[in-house]
Amino acid sequence: MSIPRLRRHALAAQGLLQSKPFGSGIAGAVNAINHLGYVQIDSISVVERAHHHVLYSRVPGFIPTMTNQLLTERKIFEYWSHAAAFLPMEDFRFSLPYKNAIKNGKVHWFKSPDRPLMRRLLERIRVDGPLRSRDLETTRPNRAGWWDWKPAKKALEQLYMEGELMVSDREGFQKTYDLTERVLPSQVNTQTPGIEEFAEHLLQQQLRCHACVSLRGVTYLRKDSALRKAVKHRVEEGLGSGELEELRSPPGEAFVVEAGMLERKLPRAAPRMRILSPFDNAVIQRERLKTLFDYDYQLECYVPAAKRRHGYFSLPLLYRDDFVGRMDCKAHRKDRRLEIKSLHCEAESFGDDPVIDAFADAVGRFTAFQGCEVVTLDKVYPARLAQRLRSALKR
Repeated sequence: MSIPRLRRHALAAQGLLQSKPFGSGIAGAVNAINHLGYVQIDSISVVERAHHHVLYSRVPGFIPTMTNQLLTERKIFEYWSHAAAFLPMEDFRFSLPYKNAIKNGKVHWFKSPDRPLMRRLLERIRVDGPLRSRDLETTRPNRAGWWDWKPAKKALEQLYMEGELMVSDREGFQKTYDLTERVLPSQVNTQTPGIEEFAEHLLQQQLRCHACVSLRGVTYLRKDSALRKAVKHRVEEGLGSGELEELRSPPGEAFVVEAGMLERKLPRAAPRMRILSPFDNAVIQRERLKTLFDYDYQLECYVPAAKRRHGYFSLPLLYRDDFVGRMDCKAHRKDRRLEIKSLHCEAESFGDDPVIDAFADAVGRFTAFQGCEVVTLDKVYPARLAQRLRSALKR
């Protein structure tokens, strides 16, 4: 297997090599979500949140307010993929198997959900209109009854996970819920897919946005054994017919690609650096990242501080088609300063002038995206590059 060629095709499929792979602005944002299949939502805010960061990395002119605009315009919807995510509205029906599994008790979101409370909440929304999660809060010292925050919040989330409600609007992380029938556009297909159709959908989606996939990757973090079995059968069928090809990496990992993919024209990799989110679609499957790019990445915000090697929220750095380092940073929004707490330059090429220039350019644009005006660089590894990097950032 030609790892260098495969890397190029994989990054191009992710929209990380081209300057405007999906267009720009809000049209580019919806095209990116449709192509990627999902954009993960995350609440960590030391820098701009992951769902905005992923789109910023691919869509020139993207601003964070655009995701909520797409949500309220019903171009996308919010639900669970392998995690909370924004999803293409045209893929709505592929959320139904999981919703039905929760509703029928095959999968638990909350064990022993409070059905009477759920019915009362649903009726309130039906009569009074959309409900914000904050509307359930109360300052009463002895909270009791259906308005009590904890059980009401659980009931609201259960209704959402079962598909009775959808998120109709967002204000930061405050969601507004409404009846699915009032949120879902009338033209959207609501027919629940069969297991074979769902397997086909996942396989084609993953080939489209990753170019090469493993069986484990197609059903990443999905626990449905029947679905995994159907995907395996579909892949074997494609290999048998010649529609798909199997490649093996030097460690022995098997990847599946469309037949003839490696013979296609090699995508160009411009001398550009991308600062990626830890939840970016291109890096979220850590084992795949290690196999294809020899880049061992761990998000350390869940690691005790004393055991962290690279920082609380280190961001992968992609130069051309190679992951060359990572930086841990924090946006101090009150004083409009982006602090790079530590920068790990892991590739020998990081000392080359073009790479340093690309880093400085990427950080300049990233600083503006954070709503910051200045950037400071603290620790650099190796230290011998610190002065050159600080000088480049000042230019």
